[in-house]
Amino acid sequence: MIHQYKNNGYNIVLDVNSGSVHVVDEIVYDVIPVVEQLIKEHVTDKDGILDRLKKLKSDKSYGLSDFSAELIEEALDEILELKDAGLLFTEDIYEKYIADFDNRETVVKALCLHIAHDCNLACKYCFAEEGEYHGRRALMSFEVGKKALDFLVANSGKRVNLEVDFFGGEPLLNWEVVKQLVEYGRSIEKENNKKFRFTLTTNGILLNDEIMEFVNREMGNIVLSIDGRKEVNDRMRPHRGGQGSYDEIVPKFKKAAESRNQMNYYVRGTFTHNNKDFAQDVKHLADLGFEQISVEPVVAAKTEDYALREEDVPALLEEYDKLALEYLKRRKEGKAFNFFHFMIDLKGGPCVAKRLSGCGSGNEYLAVTPWGDFYPCHQFVGNEEFLMGNVDDGIIREDIRTEFKNCNVYTKEKCRNCFAKFYCSGGCSANSYQFNGNINDVYELGCKLQRKRIECAIMIKAALADDEEKES
Repeated sequence: MIHQYKNNGYNIVLDVNSGSVHVVDEIVYDVIPVVEQLIKEHVTDKDGILDRLKKLKSDKSYGLSDFSAELIEEALDEILELKDAGLLFTEDIYEKYIADFDNRETVVKALCLHIAHDCNLACKYCFAEEGEYHGRRALMSFEVGKKALDFLVANSGKRVNLEVDFFGGEPLLNWEVVKQLVEYGRSIEKENNKKFRFTLTTNGILLNDEIMEFVNREMGNIVLSIDGRKEVNDRMRPHRGGQGSYDEIVPKFKKAAESRNQMNYYVRGTFTHNNKDFAQDVKHLADLGFEQISVEPVVAAKTEDYALREEDVPALLEEYDKLALEYLKRRKEGKAFNFFHFMIDLKGGPCVAKRLSGCGSGNEYLAVTPWGDFYPCHQFVGNEEFLMGNVDDGIIREDIRTEFKNCNVYTKEKCRNCFAKFYCSGGCSANSYQFNGNINDVYELGCKLQRKRIECAIMIKAALADDEEKES
């Protein structure tokens, strides 16, 4: 499978199955789709392909009429050389491993601990309903959290590195228990040959120097929630009394980022229908001095006034292109920042499991409520249909775990022929369920944005490689 597109003056060709990326000239760009079609028709020898290309030269719809026969043959030689090297028109090497993949041992490697089903903000787009998750307000006790960590250790097999994210609501409302659980986790690492990597997601209202000192000492990452410009943030992330949160959190977040040497954190925002010019919010965060930035599309019911709509898509795609150019511009100016969705590894990339099934929700990754119930991930919490078990009895609903374990890019028909499938791994199961009632479907608006982000990310890699070549 081949995906071709033009972006920022680059003609980019992606061989989907191998992950190989090629920046080519106009004639190679135009000849590749013709050769791909001929190969599908079992015309594979050079003479046969060249003969067909010459016959198609007069057909302007193929884009070959402006090139001489000699140039077309040179382009074909280049294309066939890439094919013979296993860099173009490669076969899918993954689908045949699906049976083995589905039968692999289930190993839990990450928990999202809902340490607080309560919040001190009233964010309008919050899927957790101000922390309540369709239920009651509650704080996780140390005893429940301890059982959750014990479950993780017991069900992690031979895996050494384990992930635990303190989530909410707002985790800092239950800070003492967070500290106790980190200390407990550290106390059982050596005897169990495990290493916990703790993370924290916070709105920053309660953040202070004492908390940051502990976080910097004990936690691998911290996510700081802010939507960008003051007016954008305060519209969507107010206190319950309506007053904004921007002025409170920005000084704290700047201090937190610097205290971590601008590493191992993210300022994480959400853009909505009300700020389709979200590149301005990313630039604003970069101007504040943040170097690790993630601003992501809201996922909301169509009935919400802030929900993204199909008619928003063209403007949003254009906004990603603008942001990609700004990203490159700032790097050249020595003002570089990382944007989460533009960070892509073209040389190694994720392992096969990640390529096929993504985050591992429902089997490798679980969410734990304050009272100890297990759900496939934080976005399913409160939906009793997906209640999998609890910290006392373990996983009771093996059928749910199996359903999520067997969910991959080959069980989703809309993913099979999508060039992005090995980068997004089929997208978010929770979003698919929310919009289709089925985890083996896709959230199509989100897919369109994801495809554009991947195209921008690959273009950025091409531009950076081009700059390096010019400098050498």
